[in-house]
Amino acid sequence: MTQEIVKPEKFFLERFGMNESALERTIGSALERRADYADLYFEYRNAEGLSLEESIVKHTNKSLSHGVGVRVCAEDRTGYAYSDEVTVDRMRLAAEAARAIADQSSGNQPAVRVGAPGERHRLYELTSTPLGVPLADRARLLEDIDRTARALDPRVTKVMASFSTEEKIVMIVNSGGQVAADVQPLSRLNVTVIAEDGAGRQVGSSGCGGRVEYKYFIEGDRWRELTVKAVNQALTNLDAIDAPAGEMVVVLGPGWPGILLHEAIGHGLEGDFNRKGVSAFAGRIGERVASPLCTVVDDGTMVNRRGSLNFDDEGTPTSRTVLIEKGILRGYLQDRLNARLMKTAPTGNGRRESFAYAPMPRMTNTFMLSGESAPEEIIGSVSKGLYAVNFGGGQVDITNGKFVFSASEAFLIEDGKVTRPVKGATLIGDGPDVLTRVAMVGNDLELDPGVGTCGKDGQSVPVGVGLPTIRIDGITVGGTHA
Repeated sequence: MTQEIVKPEKFFLERFGMNESALERTIGSALERRADYADLYFEYRNAEGLSLEESIVKHTNKSLSHGVGVRVCAEDRTGYAYSDEVTVDRMRLAAEAARAIADQSSGNQPAVRVGAPGERHRLYELTSTPLGVPLADRARLLEDIDRTARALDPRVTKVMASFSTEEKIVMIVNSGGQVAADVQPLSRLNVTVIAEDGAGRQVGSSGCGGRVEYKYFIEGDRWRELTVKAVNQALTNLDAIDAPAGEMVVVLGPGWPGILLHEAIGHGLEGDFNRKGVSAFAGRIGERVASPLCTVVDDGTMVNRRGSLNFDDEGTPTSRTVLIEKGILRGYLQDRLNARLMKTAPTGNGRRESFAYAPMPRMTNTFMLSGESAPEEIIGSVSKGLYAVNFGGGQVDITNGKFVFSASEAFLIEDGKVTRPVKGATLIGDGPDVLTRVAMVGNDLELDPGVGTCGKDGQSVPVGVGLPTIRIDGITVGGTHA
């Protein structure tokens, strides 16, 4: 991806009221006690959302936040303080608090000269954002979704739809004098329906989003596709039988099922867990950790994707990082702190929820590359098993990858064919073991539609996931069939 140099002067003046001299004094104050590194993270966030229920747009919200975080790193210690008032005095107090947490020693530091522009990608150069679209137009979109869903089938009894959008302006200044500035749009449309018959009720859901313009949701009737998908999922589950239980062959469908890869494996490849030796993958670079069919990457440079960034929340340009190559562990996801302590290079994966949090290693868009098998060939190879195409909630132990995931849409595979839908299926296992059981990988890689949010240590960030159709030989399925 081509990179460009961007000068941040307009962000100093228009949004944060800063100049080079004030930034140099603050960074200098943060470094007074012989710290290794310091940075300032400025953020202005404008967010709006609206939601529909009972055929009425019942809730709208708008929020504005504005603040600065100061981080100081000394060896393996980090001091962090923030203020929601962006003034020179508040920044100085935050810098003093952060440096006191990080280190108590004193020493002379070279003067910092701010102004060197940082590198960045151009992944979401939008001419407009949904924030510029009248609220009434966004409300009409939700009303159209409601009418469409109810007209599809009389068993649809409830429709819930929401549209959220935000624009963040960020500026990062570090002790090397580099400055990175960016405008980060993000939008998401969600549809949830409930269908009922005499025997019970079931839920279906769908959504899409990314760092996109409003027309993305309208063009090609994308909103209508989401609505149909949510309704079909609910109706399918009305006809579902109880899922069987036991160890069996499981085929994961393409796209959103990559959330299992993200949760059960991806977190274990983040640098902090491996530096501390608490991940199942710690100290295993160069070893075989998966089937030779598996290549897993994290790529923050994909245009308009929800998990993509021009640079991470430390000002490092995002990158495409190969984590597992043909089953061999090649690397970890790194922020600046863990990369320095592990004597490697940062990968552009330092992320934070907002200015109120220090960054940590996090995923961006994480997925498995396509293989050579046709999806129908994979299904046809299974005499008896489960085909899981959508997931709801789950629980994962990040350090060892043990997981329990609920399949929100799944089917039996019988004699090489997808047959009856099942309900109540859960997948139980551990990520590192599951990777070794991958027996076939499809040629149909899909990325999720742009709805993922990842939580870690109390922080949430937008992410993407992806997967081709894969066959896994031997996952424990928890079912409700007696």
